[in-house]
Order: sequence, then C-alpha cells, then structure tokens
Amino acid sequence: MVKISMKNILEKIESDIERVLYASRWFLSPIYLALIIILILVMGKFFSELYVFITIMHSLTIREWIIEILELLDLTLLANLVLIMAFSGYENFISKIDISENHVDRQARMDCLDFSGLKLKIICSVIAISLIELLQDFLEISSGLNPNIEF
Repeated sequence: MVKISMKNILEKIESDIERVLYASRWFLSPIYLALIIILILVMGKFFSELYVFITIMHSLTIREWIIEILELLDLTLLANLVLIMAFSGYENFISKIDISENHVDRQARMDCLDFSGLKLKIICSVIAISLIELLQDFLEISSGLNPNIEF
C-alpha cells in the first residue's frame, strides 16, 4: 500500500505549479510574432520616408538633408531594436531557435546573448534613438524649421 504523506502532497503541488509556470512562457510567443508585424510596419514607413526624401531631395538645404537622413537612421535603429527584442526575447524566454543552428548566416553571438546583454543592447539602442531625435530637434531649431519651439 502506498503511504501518502504531507511531504509527498506538497512536492506534487510544487511540481505542478512549476510545470504550469514553465509552460506559461509560451504566452509570450504571440507578442514576439506581433513584433515581426511591427518590424514590417517600420520597414514600410522607412521606404515611405525614403521615397519622399528622394522626390524632394533636390529642393532641400544641407540641414534639411541631414534631418531627413537622421529620420531614416532613426527608423533603422528602431527596426534593429524590434528585431533584437524578437530574437533575444524568444531565445531567452521561450525556446532556442533550432532552425538557424547550422545556417550559414547564423552569428556566433546569437548563442551568448543573455538577459543582461539584452538589457544592455536595449539601453544602447534607446540612447542612440534619443540622441538622433535630439540632434534632429537641434537642427530644426537652429534652421527655423520647427516654429513650435521658442526660447
């Protein structure tokens, strides 16, 4: 006869809770799929901005050129940030991306980006995006392109 003790019951409850917690990581997968949709939208915005820039570039001053190029760089950094979050978040919290294991284009650093490295990359990306936005605002103020900002 199997003897049921309080210790066995508590261990079973703990094991069940851990199993549910571990499986709950898959609730994040729709969020990472949504990040890919956001990446596609950022790409669309990038090419839209690029088209506008190409069509008006002959009539722009050098400062306006710089501002337009900074907007394109800003969108590029944003796309990089979204991709970093999608890849690293998926690999850190859900599952390893097995399909890229033997792929020619797989970067070696994909295996070594832990949570701390992910946070550092996000912080650097946010700082770079903020600096570009600040530079754009400065150029717009100094050239008189932004009438909403007064001293």
